[in-house]
Amino acid sequence: MTANNQSPHRRWNPLRQSWVLVSPHRTQRPWQGEIGQKTTPSGVSYDPECYLCPGNHRAGGSVNPTYEGVFDFVNDYAALMPDPVVPDPVESPSNLIRSKPARGLCKVLCYHPDHSLTLARMTRKEIRPVVDAWAAQYEELAAIDWIQYVQIFENRGAMMGASNPHPHGQIWSTGFIPDEPAAETKAQKEHLALTGCCLLCEYLAAEEAVAADTSQSRIIFENEHFIALVPYWAVWPFEVMLLSRRHAGAMPQFSSDERDALADALKRLTTRFDNLFETSFPHTMGFHQSPTDNAKHEEWHFHAHFYPPLLRSATVRKFMVGFEMLGMPQRDITAESAAQRLRDASEQHFWPRA
Repeated sequence: MTANNQSPHRRWNPLRQSWVLVSPHRTQRPWQGEIGQKTTPSGVSYDPECYLCPGNHRAGGSVNPTYEGVFDFVNDYAALMPDPVVPDPVESPSNLIRSKPARGLCKVLCYHPDHSLTLARMTRKEIRPVVDAWAAQYEELAAIDWIQYVQIFENRGAMMGASNPHPHGQIWSTGFIPDEPAAETKAQKEHLALTGCCLLCEYLAAEEAVAADTSQSRIIFENEHFIALVPYWAVWPFEVMLLSRRHAGAMPQFSSDERDALADALKRLTTRFDNLFETSFPHTMGFHQSPTDNAKHEEWHFHAHFYPPLLRSATVRKFMVGFEMLGMPQRDITAESAAQRLRDASEQHFWPRA
């Protein structure tokens, strides 16, 4: 399969053990669907109406401290609770109709007091404390005996459902392993048992071998400790996976140099995203790390997923509907062409800070 092949084909996702349909010829179809709005970074460093700015009242009534760095708190409107009220059991006519209590602890992490910033417009020096905070939160939450998984993520932009533009992310820790990391755990564990090799270490080596032919390379950039690439099986148009070179399961295992490199990679990738269409690029980003269920997880290899919805421009996005919902995921542009466009994007942000 060559990078410029315009014929429909399927690609295998070994992490999810599922297929994605690729239809490159569909990029030629005319677009008369929904057109969104182009967004630019906020020019306001402090918003008195923002629930996350320093010193402001949050929606739940608490008052934020006048923080000067990172700041975390328990989500005022958490999707999960540490001690939920368990309803009385109701007799079900079938095992197909069942439920279980869902226990968890949801936190918010503000990256910076400046309301106008994003990871793309923060400096590497400003991002590094965020990396340290993520690692510390993972350790702190993993130490709670009933927590089995810590999901660190960010929804960036109104298009992704972010309720507040202030630079922040979320940390949901759960008393169960959610479906996506559970599927990745299964795939990585089976691959290790079958081959004796880490799935993502092997995949990374394959991508580096392919990169010798630049026309087929899916690698966007790399530094000493991390590689950013468009995965072969990407679903979203400009989906990116960020992988650690070293086989490590979670952020607390990273050295100081590796944490600096992670900050560098986050800065470079998010800047390229913004520059692609000269907009504040919407996306969901999250780190997949070892479960915290007290089991050994030698199979786990740290990585981050970036799922941006934009397709053709700053105003046209990909919709997961129709065949994608009823059949299987489908994408139009190839992973190789997406990687080339991201490689061509500048690492100097189009909207410099004042």
